[in-house]
Amino acid sequence: MNPESASELTRQAVLLALLLAAPMLVAAVVVGLTVSLLQALTQVQDQTLSNIPKIVVMMLVGLLALPWMVSQLVEYTGTLYRNIPQMM
Repeated sequence: MNPESASELTRQAVLLALLLAAPMLVAAVVVGLTVSLLQALTQVQDQTLSNIPKIVVMMLVGLLALPWMVSQLVEYTGTLYRNIPQMM
C-alpha cells in the first residue's frame, strides 16, 4: 500500500464519520439554539434545561437515521473489502 492510497482511505473514513455524525449534530444545534432563545425570552437560566432536550432529540434522530447510517457503513466496508486485492 502506497502513501497515496493510505491517505485516501483515511480521508474517506473521516468523511464518512462526519457524514454519519451530521444529522445528530445538526439536531443538537437546532434544539440548543431554540432552548437558548426560549431561556433568554423567559429569563430562566437553568443549565440542565438545555441539556435534556438535546439528549432526547439526538437519541430520536439517531434512532431514525440508524438504517441509513448502517447502510452507509455497510457500503463503505464492502467497497473497502472489494478493493483489498488492488491495494496489495
